Amino acid sequence: MIDLHYWPTPNGKKVTILLEEAAIPYTVIECNIGRGDQFTPEFLKMNPNHRMPVMVDTTPSDGGEPLAIFESGAIMLYLAEKVGRFYPQDLRGKHTVQEWLIWQMANQGPKSGECGHFRRLGDKQGDQSYAITRFTDEVNRIYGVLNNRLYKNRYLAGDQYTIADMICYPWTVNWKMQGQDIEEFPYFKRWHEELAARPGVQRGMAVGAHFANDPSKLSQEEQDRRAKMLYNQRARPVVVEA
Repeated sequence: MIDLHYWPTPNGKKVTILLEEAAIPYTVIECNIGRGDQFTPEFLKMNPNHRMPVMVDTTPSDGGEPLAIFESGAIMLYLAEKVGRFYPQDLRGKHTVQEWLIWQMANQGPKSGECGHFRRLGDKQGDQSYAITRFTDEVNRIYGVLNNRLYKNRYLAGDQYTIADMICYPWTVNWKMQGQDIEEFPYFKRWHEELAARPGVQRGMAVGAHFANDPSKLSQEEQDRRAKMLYNQRARPVVVEA
């Protein structure tokens, strides 16, 4: 059984798409990142980087103790290997999937996240026009990378639908909020529409839709606490065990 510590963000939805597509039994454990669940001592034992998702395999193949894995890319590699699906094992196919998996983690995810952050921030913290332009343009470049790849390939790793597609898709759903025009990227659009029509993708994207996190319903004190906790984080001190 898989326990998934999860909140419905693109990084969480990557994993639920794979779980649904591969029909892997799993339990969702709510990790409310707005509330700060990712900073609890229990969570930090699983992920010292205090980010979700975290996956715990309660029945690992070595027969040992439950195995906790953090970082969505690492989780997806683990699960795909566990079930032997969506991850080709021939030399070239395997490394092509790995290339696009790492590309997503190093490029698409971080740049799209910064784009969304600064576009939502607007002028609330002073002039953000440079940051907005920089990251909106960078995300446009990233869509171009996808579009060029999909010009000659049905899927990102070639002819097979793999975890490379699953890991990239959730970050493309909000293309409008990223300041992009999907019509500029016809080959990407074809891929995007095909994935959006897959039942497994639809189920994975819907996980946690009922989780509530409306800041307007919180007291001002709680809003201030969350803002202080979440923004402009710095290094956490070592916790010396007695």
